[in-house]
Amino acid sequence: MAKKKLFAGRKSTAAAAAQRMVMGGLPQEEEELMQSPLRMVVTSFVQDKVAMIGMILFVAIFLCCVILPFFFPIDLYYQDVTQSNVAPGFGMLKVPDGLQDNAAMLSAGSTFSVGIDKDGNVYEWGTFPTDKLRRIPSSSEMGKVTQISAGLDHVVAVNEDGQVFTWGNDRMGLASIPLELRSGADIKQISAGYQFSLALTEDGTLYNWGSDYLMNVSFPEGVQGNIAKFDDNTSVVMALTEDGRVVPLTSKTSSFTAVPEEIQGNAIDVALSDESAAALTSDGVVHVWGNTQKGTGQIPEEIQGHVTAITGGRYHFTAILDDGTVASWGDDTFGQTSAPSFDSAVTNASVGYYSSYAITEDGHVEGWGLKGYLMGTDAFGRDLFRRLLVGGRMTMTVGAIAVIISTIIGVTVGGISGYKGGKIDNLLMRLTEIVASVPFLPFCIILSGILGNRITEMQRIILIMFILGLLSWPGIARLVRGSVLAEREQEFVTAAKSLGVKEFGIIFRHILPNIITVIIVNATLDFATCMLTESSLSFIGFGVNEPNATWGNMLNGAQNGQVIENYWWRWVFPAIALGACTISINCVGDGLRDAIDQKSKER
Repeated sequence: MAKKKLFAGRKSTAAAAAQRMVMGGLPQEEEELMQSPLRMVVTSFVQDKVAMIGMILFVAIFLCCVILPFFFPIDLYYQDVTQSNVAPGFGMLKVPDGLQDNAAMLSAGSTFSVGIDKDGNVYEWGTFPTDKLRRIPSSSEMGKVTQISAGLDHVVAVNEDGQVFTWGNDRMGLASIPLELRSGADIKQISAGYQFSLALTEDGTLYNWGSDYLMNVSFPEGVQGNIAKFDDNTSVVMALTEDGRVVPLTSKTSSFTAVPEEIQGNAIDVALSDESAAALTSDGVVHVWGNTQKGTGQIPEEIQGHVTAITGGRYHFTAILDDGTVASWGDDTFGQTSAPSFDSAVTNASVGYYSSYAITEDGHVEGWGLKGYLMGTDAFGRDLFRRLLVGGRMTMTVGAIAVIISTIIGVTVGGISGYKGGKIDNLLMRLTEIVASVPFLPFCIILSGILGNRITEMQRIILIMFILGLLSWPGIARLVRGSVLAEREQEFVTAAKSLGVKEFGIIFRHILPNIITVIIVNATLDFATCMLTESSLSFIGFGVNEPNATWGNMLNGAQNGQVIENYWWRWVFPAIALGACTISINCVGDGLRDAIDQKSKER
């Protein structure tokens, strides 16, 4: 049977002999390589520098989005407002040189830290939630600072005269220091909490100011004036009394208020995470209660009986042991429980939201935990780098499946229409025109409005892929029809008919291989179009919804003048990823077209 095979490179014996005479008798293998159209296409494509750069870039983006999520997993439902809109960078743990080997006290806040040296000088480092944090009162105003504490977005400090200073955000009365503390007092402990501040005097009296809505401190009878130490989180303050009792300073019942009876009267230290509480008894044993789902209740057995002090972060605890070492347990998402080894004994440990510091007896500072974010965070405190990877995988998956669907439909309709002709061709082309006339975006918006919340998010994603595929096949159908019309008059088609080959066999086994390169080029360009369309739908809120990530809905969260001006990383990185991916795919498609049709370069 005589067939025309575009990639076969076969010729008749006479033609091959004539070719060998022209080429001077080259070896058969080298001759076949020179005659192969596939070899010519590949060589031409490789020589196209723009196409090769596009191919390398797209493959790199694709591999990153497929492979890296396994190394950087993401919890789609994770949110943490304390980490919202953090700028890119890894400077959260970079302690200033002037503080190294001379540190007296450190405190870790949400995304920044503060410290004082032995001379009472104040240092700040990390990523600051507000520029007001940089406005440290002058040394002439504060004098020698002896205590300091960092909170969500403000700082509280005490000088050697007992005067209290605060800077950073001043909302909800954070700057309204109680009158009893303004002129100076014997301050024993301070804390800059979550939108509130606390100060404990030597006589056991606790003062609080800031947001009364978030933190309503209530003192049971006999506690005020008898407090030895306290700790706080975003919802409660826990006091340790002089007689060793642990008392929640709240009138609301919660998991924090269920204090174990066996520690009462025997506690020497207390610490809070955001979901659980811990107390240290005089025998060096740590007791934890509350919500321990993040591992805060999994106390290392080897440290029990050897703990001398304890402090808490957002979802973890850190303890100093009697041999001068440090142990941490709980959530380790940012390495906050991966305490390093120290050259000398640790005398003081400070634990913030996700960062921890230890000061050794020689004044050296060592930090561990959250160093920062490669691409910053969004308004919900989610890591943009991890969401960019997962979002790219989702966007590419939607685009790829949509292209597969549209290509199958378009090739089938175009092949049958071009080969059969007549009424069938007319009917199928009219159907193609009807589908092509459907306005895609309005159709999707109306459909999304009708369905609303009646379908799950996964069903919505599947629906988007099928709609993209079902409405984007007319272009490739017309292209295939034109190519089949040209091919069906060739001799190999006549030979196949004479041998009784069925029509579908002629279309899909004999004609289709000769136009496959045209289909590949068109599918490549359609892939980029489908990715842009999905991103457009997600951008306007009718595509893939939160918490699932796509490049489109990541940009949707940045369509705000304040975000564009102040939080550039929230739109720059998704825009670069989407732009680089679609441009690289288009470059590959153009390169394939030019390699297949050499005359297209001249037009």
